[in-house]
Amino acid sequence: MVFSSQIFIFVFLPIALIIYFLIANLLSKFLSQSIKNYILLLLSLLFYCWSGINYITLLLISIFINYICGIIIDNFKNKGTLSKLTLIIGVLFNLLILFYYKYFNFSASIINNIFNSAISLRDIILPLGISFITFQGISYIVDIYRGDAVSNKNPLETALYITFFPKLVSGPIIKYKDFASQLKNRKESLKYFSYGIERIIIGLSKKVIISDILGETVDNIFTLSKSGIDTPTAWIGIICYTLQIYFDFSGYTDTAIGLGSLFGFKFIENFNYPYISKSITEFWRRWHISLSTWFKEYLYIPLGGNRKGKFRTYLNLFIVFFSTGIWHGASFNFIVWGLWHGLFMIIERMIMKKDWYIKIPNFIKLIFTLFIIMIGWVFFRANGLKDAINYLSIMFGLKSFDFITFNYRYLLSTKLIIWVILGVIFSTPFINNILNKFNNNIILEFAQTITLGILFILSIIFIVNSTYSPFIYFQF
Repeated sequence: MVFSSQIFIFVFLPIALIIYFLIANLLSKFLSQSIKNYILLLLSLLFYCWSGINYITLLLISIFINYICGIIIDNFKNKGTLSKLTLIIGVLFNLLILFYYKYFNFSASIINNIFNSAISLRDIILPLGISFITFQGISYIVDIYRGDAVSNKNPLETALYITFFPKLVSGPIIKYKDFASQLKNRKESLKYFSYGIERIIIGLSKKVIISDILGETVDNIFTLSKSGIDTPTAWIGIICYTLQIYFDFSGYTDTAIGLGSLFGFKFIENFNYPYISKSITEFWRRWHISLSTWFKEYLYIPLGGNRKGKFRTYLNLFIVFFSTGIWHGASFNFIVWGLWHGLFMIIERMIMKKDWYIKIPNFIKLIFTLFIIMIGWVFFRANGLKDAINYLSIMFGLKSFDFITFNYRYLLSTKLIIWVILGVIFSTPFINNILNKFNNNIILEFAQTITLGILFILSIIFIVNSTYSPFIYFQF
């Protein structure tokens, strides 16, 4: 079940809100406030099972193991060896689950090719949201071990942290220490609810009005790149994909943040206009912020961060971005995508204090950074490393076809140009900066309300008339 589907918008969400605000609130007056969390847990499990109940047992086992590890770590902090051993076992358990379902066949194929072995590949279906569930499980036990949080003695509330449906499938990745206090102390309000509705509408609009429309062109161009497109068409394809993935994923995050707000939860922002970045380092402070923060806190800093000299800093960055790449998918193109970003992070570390680099105008840094990002997106979008290299060869005129199936004139319609312009405008803080100049303006607030209403109606029209279109990050 995706947030932009009719079944979610017209059935699941209304029923969830009715149950939570009428039944749960009523019962909480006679029982306890925890009943709200139990209702949310049941709704989250129903949401998870909607895509199939095959892996619900795996999910429950994962929750139980992390819960037990958290209890042991918390109760035996004074006995460091047992606490540390439990932490190691818990982390390895989470990683082994992720490895088996996401990387077993990939690893087996590599071993078979290198050693000419015959490890049998298995018919493995990737469980929904496995990468995000794994990272949140690790966050739970690590935060307890570090003393940033205490274990939750209530296993149902631990389960809610891991399974809460707005963030279950594609994040944002919420650290346990940021979620724990909200399990017991959050308060729903009209202000939160109104804000949540606003973010949901914005998220749906990004997804179905901009991302999905651009995605049609992207799919056509990348499919045709194997048979015959020209260089301008290849550039159109990657420009559209650069906008598509931003509006798709930030749209999902906006919706997730909005859904959390409906129930009184505050999630961290996951995007901050990444395409205005003037370096790859800045890009990763603005793109998928929850993931980059997770890797920083749970991998980069434990490895030593930048505290052990330049070589170790560069090595740690290499490890982090190798991990970032492979986290996104069991494929060499994702690994190359991660290392591509890691390479420029290392280069920036080397030159960032050089006088000549400091003097480079910001707009040149901006253009160069966007160029690096778009090259990276080719590896991210392609079906494999071979397809990515083929696409890049077309982009830079290193490969041509005897017969061009479609050239850029066929694809560059007025509609596409308008959508790309809209995408560029709304991927920058341009509109937001204008609105901020007129804070507390009654007319502007009324206009914003009307605009949100129109966007919601348009989004529903697009949803009703579109085919199934899952969010890109569902595959991770």
